[in-house]
Amino acid sequence: MNCQNIDDVFKAVKDLNVSFIQLWFTDVLGMLKSFSIRPSELEEAMTEGMGFDGSSIEGFARIEESDMIAKPDPSSFQLLPWRPEEQPVARMFCDILQPDGSPYLGDPRYILKRILAKAAEKGFTYYLGPELEFFYFANNKTPEVLDKGGYFDAPPLDVGNELRRQTIFALEKQGIRIEYSHHEVADSQHEIDMRYDEGLKMADKCMTMRVTVKVVAMMNGVYATFMPKPIFGINGSGMHTHQSLFKDGKNAFYDPKDSYHLSATGKSYIAGLLRHAREITAICSQWVNSYKRLVPGYEAPVYISWARRNRSALVRVPMYKPGKEVATRCEYRAPDPACNPYLAFAVMLAAGLKGVENNYPLPEPVEEDIYHMSESERARLGIHSLPGSLHEAVEETAKSSVVRETLGEHIFTKFIDNKRIEWDRYRMQVSNYEIERYLPIL
Repeated sequence: MNCQNIDDVFKAVKDLNVSFIQLWFTDVLGMLKSFSIRPSELEEAMTEGMGFDGSSIEGFARIEESDMIAKPDPSSFQLLPWRPEEQPVARMFCDILQPDGSPYLGDPRYILKRILAKAAEKGFTYYLGPELEFFYFANNKTPEVLDKGGYFDAPPLDVGNELRRQTIFALEKQGIRIEYSHHEVADSQHEIDMRYDEGLKMADKCMTMRVTVKVVAMMNGVYATFMPKPIFGINGSGMHTHQSLFKDGKNAFYDPKDSYHLSATGKSYIAGLLRHAREITAICSQWVNSYKRLVPGYEAPVYISWARRNRSALVRVPMYKPGKEVATRCEYRAPDPACNPYLAFAVMLAAGLKGVENNYPLPEPVEEDIYHMSESERARLGIHSLPGSLHEAVEETAKSSVVRETLGEHIFTKFIDNKRIEWDRYRMQVSNYEIERYLPIL
């Protein structure tokens, strides 16, 4: 579907005999929320929005100010391919408004739109190409793998090939162009890569992809998870995020005269990501489990540096290919696919723009394997580490003026409070490791 306005939506609903329209939005943590309306309510939804109680939505309103309005974005209209063709069901992403029609400051989609508007004021369009990794398991109770395949393995080692195939067809029916899919490094781990797109569209696509991967898996009797590190001792799932800025239709990161083919804008943007990396980590890796992934030895970034070939670096700049100026970009490797994409994309863009605004200098790339460096070597090169736990990450974020300004006071406070509660609950637990390690000897 390619609806551009309200009239297009009305026509599609009538012509396709749509039975229900699901209105989608996310809470502060990036959990998808939805309620359905019948076509008879569509005119009100499109012109005035649909009211709902926001008091039970994580990070939304308090009970005494709970009235919210969900206003659908007509350009996001798509049919859900897993619903019956004879009675199709559509969905639209919504902006959340206050009763007076003003944007709700607790809406993550609005937060991303706001920083995108700031970039647009400077003439920039923000493009993203996230790579979401995930696992297929036999069920949602235990991480029982379906295969022992590895990177780029083909069937029969790759048991998930047919699942990915069905998922890609479903994504393409929803207007999402796919570039690659393959088995990843770990057992039963997979990746489906979407073609790059503008920031807001890509955040919507990430939410759509997470739903689609899970629904297709469920329909096949298996369970798909974007949990960052479900199994000890093998690679976790990341969401390496390729990003660039365009200006006047040209890639603002590209400079043919530079030895790295990076413009001053591109260098300062990367420098912004590096300087503010510790501050934005809690947003990009927001769960206790995220920090089981961000450890040395499993291809996840731990140290704050950039490189072209070195995949142990936090930021990688893929090597320039002649005639591919449009593809000049940086790859931020810390986020995982369980983050809230609206907030994660917002803080990454904000960090990069801060570097551009203030002309941050870009340090020299580090092409050596940082995992094998001694602590003194890293200190000599000025290489710092990402936070090692959710607690450390949240306290870094709590001090960040960049994140506070980007998220706004409402979401900033709600997010920090939620994550401090999560950490407190986690640290009070007694794990199997502790029982097995300490009970026999203490």
